[in-house]
Amino acid sequence: MKKGLLITLGVIALVVVLFYSFFAGKYNEMVQREESVTSQWAQVENVYQRRADLIPNLVNTVRGAADFERETLTQVVEARAKATSMNVDPSQLTAEQIREFDQAQQGVSSALGRLMVVVERYPELKANQNFLELQSQLEGTENRISTERRRFNETVREYNTYIRSFPQNILAGMYGFERKALFEAIEGADIVPEVTF
Repeated sequence: MKKGLLITLGVIALVVVLFYSFFAGKYNEMVQREESVTSQWAQVENVYQRRADLIPNLVNTVRGAADFERETLTQVVEARAKATSMNVDPSQLTAEQIREFDQAQQGVSSALGRLMVVVERYPELKANQNFLELQSQLEGTENRISTERRRFNETVREYNTYIRSFPQNILAGMYGFERKALFEAIEGADIVPEVTF
């Protein structure tokens, strides 16, 4: 009788350890994947901050042109201020938050685009070494932004796929893990702009 009791207790202990390992392992994997999403979001914000940090130097360089359009510079500065004031909680990434963040960043891109168009009218700026270096750094930063947004979307896709797959989907609901939103193309990005000369 004593031997049977020990075997029963041993089997129960083994089942408890296996269940614990399963649940703890799945939970820990979800935490790691969610932390990867958070980390990748921080990297996205990092490259956008790099761009924002370059803007004051660019504005100061351009401001040196005697008759440069002040309105264009003001638009760049205001767009930068709006974009840097956006705070997104990476633990609560929703499609709406990402859309608002992206719209603020698109405002910066648009203002910088207008600035670069206006600069074409100023040959002394196009020949200014500081301006050329800043322009090159901005171009490189735009490429980094694209790369980090793509990496963020890949990380979110992996996370979302993991928590929606069986049996993680059951555990994700129990533990409170929810789908994360992706960066998506802004509305109208699929429409080719009309260029006229």
